[in-house]
Amino acid sequence: MTYPIVDSHCHLDFDVLSNDLPGVLARAADAGVHLMVTISTRVARFDQIRAIAEAHEQVYCTVGTHPHNAADEPDVTADMLIELARHPKVVGIGEAGLDYHYDNSPRDQQAASFRVHIEAARQTGLPLVIHSRSAEDDTASILEEEMGKGAFTPLLHCYSSRVELAERGLKIGAYVSFSGILTFNSAQEIRDAAAIVPNDRLLVETDAPYLAPVPFRGRPNQPAYTVHTMERLAEVKGMTAEAMAQATSDNFFRLFSKVSRPDIYSKAVA
Repeated sequence: MTYPIVDSHCHLDFDVLSNDLPGVLARAADAGVHLMVTISTRVARFDQIRAIAEAHEQVYCTVGTHPHNAADEPDVTADMLIELARHPKVVGIGEAGLDYHYDNSPRDQQAASFRVHIEAARQTGLPLVIHSRSAEDDTASILEEEMGKGAFTPLLHCYSSRVELAERGLKIGAYVSFSGILTFNSAQEIRDAAAIVPNDRLLVETDAPYLAPVPFRGRPNQPAYTVHTMERLAEVKGMTAEAMAQATSDNFFRLFSKVSRPDIYSKAVA
């Protein structure tokens, strides 16, 4: 039995996936993954990302600058993001946020870029895809401060933080997405965080080609593997795989409201 699910976050423009894109998409469909969002990490590469989405009905995309690249794209403005987001295949802003683990860009530039993306999400009404690593307190503080200036909808992607960030995010209306990390033996803290997220705020993703779930650790990740994270999340939440597939798909279409819901996502299929 397969259940229709969505990979809410992958990087189909990265070479390990783009070099075999027909195979990647075929394997995803075989596993029940009939929709995916390929995520922007550089506005300078947006044309390639948009082209992938335009060429494949089941692929949507975002527009934004990853915090690693904030120093390389200091001139990206909210107006620029808003204009690019008018494209019918652009369904979110980001990924943006803070990464203090690598500090590939100065922290002040990461924060400035993060606030630009928040403004674009606020004005477009599109969800803001957030990357946060080793920066939980600053991430939460910026989100809380900016929410006071006007509403937007945060998505804490590839959740890998302490429970506290999820708690603070949930209070301001955030959704939380879990990746293959959830399946790692060492990731009990992440499973603890998943346990406190309401069922109507959960999403699943791969972050492919990174973070392949058990039993594929050490290999390049791909959207087909979303099912393994979904099944582990179902175990954590005490749900059947079918119920979790339905819940995470429902949540995806509520959050990414620009995506039309295909008929296949109305019920599980044999």
